[in-house]
Formats: sequence, C-alpha cells, structure tokens
Amino acid sequence: MEDAQVGPLDLAARVDEALAVQAVAFGLTDDEVGVRRHIVLRHAAAPGVRALGATTPRGRLIGFVYGMPNDRTQWWSTVVEPYLRRNGNAGWLDDAFVITELHVHPAYQKHGIGRELITTITDTAAEPRSILSAIDTESPARALYRSLGYRDLARHVLFPSAGSPYAVMGAPLPLRR
Repeated sequence: MEDAQVGPLDLAARVDEALAVQAVAFGLTDDEVGVRRHIVLRHAAAPGVRALGATTPRGRLIGFVYGMPNDRTQWWSTVVEPYLRRNGNAGWLDDAFVITELHVHPAYQKHGIGRELITTITDTAAEPRSILSAIDTESPARALYRSLGYRDLARHVLFPSAGSPYAVMGAPLPLRR
C-alpha cells in the first residue's frame, strides 16, 4: 500500500479525477457522474468552499473531501430542514461546516485516509459544528462518522432522485480523536 499524502485540492481542476474516485466508491453510472460534475463545479466556485485530496506519491488522487459553511438557502439545507425540525435539530443548520462529499477509492479504504481527510478539513473550520449526510444504513462510513463524534440528527431523509434514504449527522468541532 502506497502512503497517501493529504493536502489542498483544486477541486475544479481535478473534478474528473475526484468523480472517478466517487464513481468507484459509490457505484455511480456515467450519467450520474455527468450530473454530479455540474454540481461539483458549481460548489467549487461557492464562497468558503474548501477541498482536500489524498494522493499517492506519484500524484494519483485516491480520495477527497470538500465542504463549506452551511447556507440555509442552499438546496441541501432546504431539503433536510423539515427532517431536522421534526427531531428538534433544525438549529444544527446554523453555524455549521457541511461535509459535502467524502470518498476514498475502495482499494485504499480502511487505512485511515477518510479519517485524515475529514479531521483535517474540519480542524480549520471556523464553525463550532459539522453536519453531513450518509446513506441511512449501517456502513463503514457511518461507523467512522460515529467514532469522530457525529450522531444522527435525522434518519430516513429522502433526497429527490436518490434511490436510498439518507441520515443527517452532526458533530461538535473539533472532531473526536
């Protein structure tokens, strides 16, 4: 296993490499990658967006994370707000850093890369908490998030065009080590 280096990522410049990692990690079709490409490029230009990549010594991108301060007018917030409100957690949308995407190529999973990506990006967040969404099933990703201090804020969240329900999770910052 090659050692991965985590550092700043020019998300717009490396969008196709990032989406190739996400496609393998998340099982996306070419059509889904095409749709997500436009979304990622729009996010890359958003105020406050930050991205990190994990690369091999030869520069191959094997994982990435990006996020931004939450804005209640953004699509994601408007979709999850009713679910959070139902559980008394709508306040989590304020002063939160959103982990928008976090993916590690399956061949490099279970080596601490995802943990390093998410803790490194949240360590520099000005916000006092972080929120994210994950497919609402018991998975290695959800176990990682729980180990870092994330807890379920809402479950069975339905996103338009998503085939599976999601869970919205939140954690105080800095994340637990």
